[in-house]
Amino acid sequence: MMNEIHIRNLDDPSLQPYRTLRQAVEHRKKGIFVAEGEKVVRRLLESDVNVVSTLLTPQWLATYRNSIESRRENIEVFVAEKKLLETIVGFPLHQGIMAVGKIPMPGTLEEILARNVRPHFFVAVDGLTNSENLGVLVRNCAAFGVQALLVGETSSSPYLRRAVRNSMGAVFKLPVIECSSLTDSLVALKQNHDTRVIAAHPHAEQKTPARADLKQNCCLVFGSEGNGVSSRVLECCDDIVAVPMENSIDSLNVASASAVFLYEVRRQRQEKE
Repeated sequence: MMNEIHIRNLDDPSLQPYRTLRQAVEHRKKGIFVAEGEKVVRRLLESDVNVVSTLLTPQWLATYRNSIESRRENIEVFVAEKKLLETIVGFPLHQGIMAVGKIPMPGTLEEILARNVRPHFFVAVDGLTNSENLGVLVRNCAAFGVQALLVGETSSSPYLRRAVRNSMGAVFKLPVIECSSLTDSLVALKQNHDTRVIAAHPHAEQKTPARADLKQNCCLVFGSEGNGVSSRVLECCDDIVAVPMENSIDSLNVASASAVFLYEVRRQRQEKE
């Protein structure tokens, strides 16, 4: 269902989320996120995530009218020409289509474990604050079949606008667990659910991903861009693994490194079959 609103008054309070795109904390308090760009908005409309509103040009409305009308919730659809939309958001829009959604209620480890087959496959992030890198990591997780992402208390939210954009909407397909204590969650995985916790850490003693046992239940932990996984989280890990580097390069970007590790999990498990 949709409520079509052609914008004539830029002060409409319903447009507030679009006028405050750079105020991530405010959006977080309201439990909302912004989807930006045609592909991301399309994937949002195709998902089970609750959609609050869209902000788009008449041309995009013609494309997505049926998709919006078929949704179960009542969506406010704000329509205006691209130049006016750019006045609202405060910067040039590449495509002229955005949407606001509600951040899904986080699941619990027990719920996710119950509905997924073994061997389980999780990823955790510790101190990862760069939203662009986090978004790419989310996309990699969805692509390689990760069953859930555990977000530590020192990491950014994967529902920040830039993270959602860089995930290309993959975040709508990946269960996210926000941990009040990442170390407690990792210990619970180990002790209660027979899961190996493996740190992807650039300062490891060069044990490569191929030498790590990734065939059984496992959770890969990725750390910050500068320092890797924190010492307190490393203490919870059963193994520490690094991608071997040459030419005096000490580490990969965390988004790139995640693709290497996640592919190795897939490779080992397919080989086991």
